This record gives sequence, structure tokens and C-alpha cells, in this order.
Amino acid sequence: MVRAAVPQSAVAPAVQRRSIIAAGFGQNIVLTTVTTFILVYLLQYAHISTQGMAVVTAIITAAKIFDAVSDPVMGSIVDMTRSRWGKLRPYILYSAAPVAILSTLLFCVPDGPEVWQLVFFGVCYFLWGFAYTVCDVPYWGLIGSAFPNPTERTGVISHVRAFGSIALGVATLGMPWFARLLSGGGETTGLGWSLAVGIASVIGMGLFLLAFFNTRERHDPATQERLSFRVLFTTLLRNTSLLMVLLGSVLGFGRYIVQAGGAVFVVVAYGDEAYFTLVGAAIIVGMVLSSFTAPLLLRVVSGRAAIIGSSFIGATLYIGMYFAGYQNLIVMMVFIFLTGLTLGIFLVVQATMIADSVDDVERRTGVRNDGISFSTLTFVSKIMNALAVLVFGIFIVVAGYQSGVTVTPQMQQTLFVSITLVPALSCVLSAVPFFFYRIGSAGRNVGASEGVRR
Repeated sequence: MVRAAVPQSAVAPAVQRRSIIAAGFGQNIVLTTVTTFILVYLLQYAHISTQGMAVVTAIITAAKIFDAVSDPVMGSIVDMTRSRWGKLRPYILYSAAPVAILSTLLFCVPDGPEVWQLVFFGVCYFLWGFAYTVCDVPYWGLIGSAFPNPTERTGVISHVRAFGSIALGVATLGMPWFARLLSGGGETTGLGWSLAVGIASVIGMGLFLLAFFNTRERHDPATQERLSFRVLFTTLLRNTSLLMVLLGSVLGFGRYIVQAGGAVFVVVAYGDEAYFTLVGAAIIVGMVLSSFTAPLLLRVVSGRAAIIGSSFIGATLYIGMYFAGYQNLIVMMVFIFLTGLTLGIFLVVQATMIADSVDDVERRTGVRNDGISFSTLTFVSKIMNALAVLVFGIFIVVAGYQSGVTVTPQMQQTLFVSITLVPALSCVLSAVPFFFYRIGSAGRNVGASEGVRR
């Protein structure tokens, strides 16, 4: 299949790189705020009961699974889109405002009977998940399309992951204080959270729009052969290496439990959600450092070796953290930092492996399916988050925690197990499928496929 390349002279490569990285930073500000603090907001400020939290957990899990299943559909729609802006960029333009609005509404649960609060939250959360799918799938596909050189692409992915971790830090460390500041008093209020999330969402999705204005896609959609659902899904199912990445990622959902439930755990363990700024800082610093240095690691070891090694090391660290206990916050922060190092490596190599698998399947079949292939990255991220929220939610229910109850040592220990031993087991399981990933370009041979790409 012959494709004509879109001239890249309209946007300087450096501008394209910076814009993609800034867009990812803004997007992650919004995503981190919602995923990290929504349970805290519902428990502490919307005053949802234990029974209500069981419903919330079910809503979030169902919504994320629905979103995850819809990701490949969205990816297929992207691959079949033809416009003067390309197949990926139009969705980035039109999804920014809905994501900002719905993110704010999630933190504006009205007072009233709990059943109506849950209905309001459920509707907003499902719509938010759909809107986020529309923005996230083409964003990752654009990285693969805009940067055809594997070495350059790996560098861009590492910076996107690193600045995504910095955004995670800004939101995790800053949002509780920002919400308190906007509450207008000594204590944080629900209104303070609503205002803080609204401002952060507008700024974050404003940055996200840079990915539309300052990037260009690799192929000219006007000359590319129109693809069908059948061709796209058949090509996807033939991509065995990609399927191994997906399976290994899903099994590694435990890596996200600290992010999903860490803010609640510190409330239970230490009595103040602000302590999560310390725990969050530890994991974020680790993720940033390893994200920036991952390309250097991939020059000396294969991607498969890096991701398997990080999984087993991560499991060991989680077990060590369990036996060290949570009573000493400094010791716990050290372990969290070290697990952050392994998570950063995992995230960079995961995205690089998917990008390489897209190139490999194009070489073998002549079909380039950035949209549906990169939709699997968002697919597994949502499944991992859904499973993390589900498992942590189950532990909340088992522990019997809700706002206003007397916290017991047994309650603290139950939740501590959920953020240590569960991730340890998950890391071990996730390593297995990566033994069957066969593309050498994911590691030190990253440039090898460049010569056979076309």
C-alpha cells in the first residue's frame, strides 16, 4: 500500500515534540486529579456512606470496563476518519472542552438524598469516561504517527511519561492545598474542591490543545486507502506481540492501586489526606527519574528484559514494604520511591513496545493502524485502573471504613495489604506474558526496524 507523507515543514520538529509533551502534561493534570481524589471527595465532602461506596465502586468499575471496550471501536473510527486535519487531530480539538466540563461536574455532587447523588455521579462519570476516550486514543496514536523514527519516538515517549509523572506530582501534591485555599477558610470544603478542579481542568485541557495546533500526522489521509473494521481488527489480532503487551499490562493492574487508593489510605492510617503529598511525591520522583533515563537503559538491554526485570524487582519491593510496615512514614516513602522507579520503566517500555508492534505489523501486512493499535494502550490503562479501583473498593468495604467512623488498627492493616501484597502478586503475574514478546526493536535494537519500515 503506497502512502504519501504529509509535509512536516509547516511545524518544526522541536515545536512538535514540545507541543506533544505539553499536551500530555495538561491531560495528565486532569486525569490525575479525577482518579486520585474522586474517592476522597465522595467520602469526605459528598459524605457517601459505606453502602454508597459499594455502588460508587461498581459504577467506576463498570464505566472503566465500558470505556476500555469502546477504545478499540474508537481507534477503528479514528483509522477510518478522513479530514483536512488528518485522522487523529480532529478528535483532539473537539474533545478538550467536554473533558474539562465533565471533570469539574464530578466534583460538584449536589446535596440531597444519597440515591440522587449516586445517579448524578454515575451519569457524569460515564460521560466523562467516553469524552476522555475520544481525547486519549488519538493523542497516543499521534505520537506514533508524528514521530516515525523509533529512536526519536522512544525519546518523545519517555518525555511524555516523565512529564506525565510531573503532572501527577503537581496534581497530587498541589490539588489538596489549592482546594483548601479556594475554600476560603482553615478547612477544605466541597466547594473548594469544585473550584480547584474547574480551574485545573480548563488549564490542563487548554495545554492539551497544543497537540492539535502544533503537530502534523505522518500520512496523508486523502491518499490512504480506506480501511474497514474487518481489516483493522484482523490486523490487530495478528499482532501477537501487541497482544502479549496487553495481557502483561492488565495482569499488572496492582501497580496502580497506590494511585487509586493512596489518598484514602493515608486518611485512614495518618488521619489527614495532606500526608498523601509526601507519599505521592515519593512515587512521582521515582517515576520521573526512571522515565527520563529509560531510553539510556534501552540502549543496553532489550525492552523485554527491562520490563520483566522491573516487574520482579517491583514485586520484591512491595513485599519489603509490607514487612517494614506503615508506622514509619519515612521508611514507607523510601519503598514507594523505589516502586516508582520500576513503574516509570514499565510505562515507557510498554508504550514503546506498542509503537514498535505497529511498525512491525505494517511491515508484515501493509496496513498501518495507529488508531486501533494505540487504543489498546488506553484500553489496558483503563482496565488496570478499573481493577485497581475495584480491588481497593472491596478492601474499603471489607475494612468497614467511611467518613466519621472510628479507625481501628485492623482497618488500617486491611487497607495496607491492598497497597502492598496485592501489587506484589500482580507484578509477578504481569511478567509472564512479556517472555513471549519477540520484537527485538523494543530494546537496544530500536533502530533496526527503521530500514524495513516502508
